[in-house]
Amino acid sequence: MDLTILGPAAKESDFIALEKCSDGQFVVGRDGVQKILSTSDKKVEFIFFADHVIAFVNSAMGYPAYYPVNPVKMEKPIKAVLMDLDGTSVRSEEFWVWIIQQSVASLLGNPKFELEEADMPYVSGHSVSEHLEYCVRKYCPDKTVEKARTYYFEHTHREMQAIMDGHGRPNAFTPSPGIKEFLLELKDMGVKIGLVTSGLYEKAWPEILDAFKTLNMGDPKDFYDAIITAGFPLRKGEAGTLGELSPKPHPWLYSEVSRVGLGISSEDCHHVIGIEDSGAGVCSIKLAGFSTIGIADGNIISSGTKCLCDHYCNNFEEILKIIK
Repeated sequence: MDLTILGPAAKESDFIALEKCSDGQFVVGRDGVQKILSTSDKKVEFIFFADHVIAFVNSAMGYPAYYPVNPVKMEKPIKAVLMDLDGTSVRSEEFWVWIIQQSVASLLGNPKFELEEADMPYVSGHSVSEHLEYCVRKYCPDKTVEKARTYYFEHTHREMQAIMDGHGRPNAFTPSPGIKEFLLELKDMGVKIGLVTSGLYEKAWPEILDAFKTLNMGDPKDFYDAIITAGFPLRKGEAGTLGELSPKPHPWLYSEVSRVGLGISSEDCHHVIGIEDSGAGVCSIKLAGFSTIGIADGNIISSGTKCLCDHYCNNFEEILKIIK
């Protein structure tokens, strides 16, 4: 099977070659397996057979999954654009990484604790639980993810309330440059727009509201054709929703916003594109069966997933030229 199924310019040197899948299910040279390639962040492994490819999505929480990898292409007219929130639509990654850092500092009882640069690919783009599991494993293995989540939501509730009250962390949520013009141009073209985030509703919705207020664009629920988040956190005494074990790089958020939220049939999947700044998001779009446009300034390059992008752009102006 040709590597171009992963991306038009993909080559083996872009990946880490493995002798066997990390769960041991597939081994090169057995049962028709020709090769196994992993992204450099080791989040997704691609198993190649003569006539098909499957992807193994690893899970820091112990619930991995396999998915088929289907060929994707972009066909015009574009009927729908699916857009990531953090880092793509709104510059907020620094804020959420800071919340993770604050949570670990609370676990350690060390207010001066700081994450390292090497941690960045593992504390953005995935679920809250996976971010925290990585940090617990590295910095405080005697603690639990559950305790880390308690601190995380304490810090989140405090900071989000402060932001909504007008005295929170400065520039926590800044609309990405050119996003307003890009969104309005898509509307003029009659393109459906879906907003997709692995973030929980309670952290994502204030971001969206704050960005639209800054842009003077009214109510985001009226503007977007569909919005999907990772739902509500599962906590003692409250009912949660599915989201922590099935976020990006799993395909479900992008699949659901397109098929259910926007009503796009599988026959029209080549008329849908996804825009992402994270490696997890790129994989999610790819596994959902859509053409992927990466945008700069996220962790796509550091995660080793640029080769999975059908296009990689520096800004929305460049993306618009591709779509039109």
